[in-house]
Amino acid sequence: MVDIKSMTLEEMGVFFRELSEPAFRAKQVFTWLHRGARSFDEMSNLSKALRSKLAETCRITVPTVARKQSSRLDGTIKYLWELQDGNCIETVLMQYHHGNTVCISSQVGCRMGCAFCASTVAGRVRDLTPAEMLDQVLFTQLDSGREISNIVLMGIGEPLDNRDNVLKFLELVNHPDGLNIGMRHISLSTCGVIPGIEYLAQRHLQLTLSVSLHAPDSETRSRIMPVNRKYDVEELFAACHRYFEVTGRRISFEYAMIDGVNDHDWQADLIAKKLNGMPGHVNLIPLNDVVESPFKPSRRIAAFQKRLESRGVTATVRRSLGGDIDASCGQLRRKAMEEKEGKS
Repeated sequence: MVDIKSMTLEEMGVFFRELSEPAFRAKQVFTWLHRGARSFDEMSNLSKALRSKLAETCRITVPTVARKQSSRLDGTIKYLWELQDGNCIETVLMQYHHGNTVCISSQVGCRMGCAFCASTVAGRVRDLTPAEMLDQVLFTQLDSGREISNIVLMGIGEPLDNRDNVLKFLELVNHPDGLNIGMRHISLSTCGVIPGIEYLAQRHLQLTLSVSLHAPDSETRSRIMPVNRKYDVEELFAACHRYFEVTGRRISFEYAMIDGVNDHDWQADLIAKKLNGMPGHVNLIPLNDVVESPFKPSRRIAAFQKRLESRGVTATVRRSLGGDIDASCGQLRRKAMEEKEGKS
């Protein structure tokens, strides 16, 4: 069956020509899909014969809400979506003064193995399709009734480990006949897949690149982030400098503050040294407790921020949202998996 929602409008045009249908049908179907149509029967401006033909040859991805948690503290909503093959992924909707931001997943599970992250506990199962990423934005908006203005690819999975599907998703969600969310309202987070960063630089996309740094020295970073053994932090900093030189766009560096591991003054000094000559923003993240992890939240966040700022680095502390609803990425999926295993 053809995954029609993963098609761009141009691809859909070719598909309809092969069905001996006029090109304008492609735009009609594209619009229906990006409004959240769950079946071809809903597409009332198509003939019954065409709807039957499409139903026989194509499938429309529609996730179902397996679990939904709403924060009483700040309005954050966390979704556990069940996909059509039974796998589950997480999406988080957050309210800010500038609008509603949705944090989406790019893979079922993750193989990057970061020691402090719940998303990677069971490893990577498979990549998400462009349609499955689009569905997270589309159906979160429909279910919540809140218009989404910003997207962050910071959920389960490494986006640049699923690069081609992620880039196609970006094209779909940016399309004026679809959700029409501009690239400047989209952030993509990577743990440091250097070939992917260099590819993004060549594409000159106007999105915000976020790099999950979490340690500026190779010894510490290799301890908590296995990806550093393949793409060393020194090479990563060099790639980030090249990215800025090519695109002129500031990079955001994500930094989960771990007690006694990456929160020393000398590490703040090293960050400032490595970012010299490149305007970067360091986003300090209070660590979420993960049951399987021995790491604990740092008690030096304010001091670390002050140290960075004293050396000319822009540093902010991420506001914690959804603290009462398992908001840490991967926690809800992990609980669902444990419950499922317990019943089997």
